[in-house]
Amino acid sequence: MMDQSNRYARLDLDEKALIEGGRHVLVTYIMKPKEGFGDYLSTAAHFAAESSTGTNVEVSTTDDFTRGVDALVYEIDPANEVMKIAYPVELFDRNIIDGRAMLCSFLTLTIGNNQGMGDVEYAKMHDFYVPPAYLRLFDGPSTTIADLWRVLDRPHVDGGFIVGTIIKPKLGLRPKPFADACYDFWLGGDFIKNDEPQGNQVFAPLKETMKLVSDAMKRAQDETGEAKLFSANITADDHHEMVARGEYILETFGENADHIAFLVDGYVTGPAAITTARRSFPRQYLHYHRAGHGAVTSPQAKRGYTAFVLSKMARLQGASGIHTGTMGYGKMEGDASDKIMAFMLTDDVADGPYYRQEWLGMAPTTPIISGGMNALRMPGFFENLGHSNLVMTAGGGAFGHIDGAAAGAKSLRQAETCWKAGADPVEFAKDNREFARAFESFTNDADKLYPGWREKLGVAAA
Repeated sequence: MMDQSNRYARLDLDEKALIEGGRHVLVTYIMKPKEGFGDYLSTAAHFAAESSTGTNVEVSTTDDFTRGVDALVYEIDPANEVMKIAYPVELFDRNIIDGRAMLCSFLTLTIGNNQGMGDVEYAKMHDFYVPPAYLRLFDGPSTTIADLWRVLDRPHVDGGFIVGTIIKPKLGLRPKPFADACYDFWLGGDFIKNDEPQGNQVFAPLKETMKLVSDAMKRAQDETGEAKLFSANITADDHHEMVARGEYILETFGENADHIAFLVDGYVTGPAAITTARRSFPRQYLHYHRAGHGAVTSPQAKRGYTAFVLSKMARLQGASGIHTGTMGYGKMEGDASDKIMAFMLTDDVADGPYYRQEWLGMAPTTPIISGGMNALRMPGFFENLGHSNLVMTAGGGAFGHIDGAAAGAKSLRQAETCWKAGADPVEFAKDNREFARAFESFTNDADKLYPGWREKLGVAAA
């Protein structure tokens, strides 16, 4: 393998100076060279070359300008397998219609051909930094959780916990049972999302289902006197199909159109689908579902990028909310330290594992919490995160409640009240029946989190 470190490595470059210069996207990888090939620096330089202007041979078409847009390795730590590369912003593709940036170009360079290089055992992106000159070229979110709070008639700052669910089973319900499940939950909760495979199945045609869900929303709003929200899946391979679904749904919900979010499977359909929804329906809350991401983001996967990187890219693209897992409090892979992901989504300045990102006023993306959550797990979750300004979609946590979906929804809201009051959950349960009944509904969690709860709660949970 040709050693390209003379051209594609500049270890004298200072990260602080690169950030102050504002002309480079910085990317940190965990990279391991394959045994029997070059040393760490030459492999890193080959990686940077493959990610930008380089080839495996000297070519006659290279000139001085081309060398000026080389990606450069600026720092390595072979002992910890850390490699940092600076990409000139000029390298990235721009739209011909409006000069804007496109995430597919960022991915093409940073995890494109370099993922299949013969001299690399593995390489995975763990963080990246976007300078102001490039950041302003991304769409960013057009709607935020504040828009949902307004629909719910809450304060548009610190409007709090939006109690949501996912209609279960995720597949197999016909239109009427599906709409009935929506109605039952809405009697106690705020927000329902389609599960990611739900769309236009032969046993549940989208047009028929949406009419019944619209009717269920109206009835639940009449009964409770509260606004309700629905996140409808418009995911498709085809731009025109996505737009057709979105337009039909808005027309069907009519006067409740601003109660509708659009769910898009952003990992399996990619940036094009997210941008289709963001640009075609800028007034709808854009709900980024990330099903499938574990194929590259899981700690077992040594290539691709992390869940943190996926979340950060989602904010750039314009997702109003993205699933962030449960930070170790639910059923999916995750850790309490994943809260840095939540802060990177919501704050204007946030620290990632390697870089501090200034978002320069770009709208925030809501962390959407899902995956095995119920009322008993929520006080600890809020305590770890430090706030409750998020959407949670609890499937089993609502529909698994012993007294049904509406009671499950109420138990989740009571869990937020319990945490805000700083109350002991077992003591709090004595005066909050739905929360108390969550102990009977999820006994394994109750035994683990609150040992001795049966003796203390007694008749309150019965």
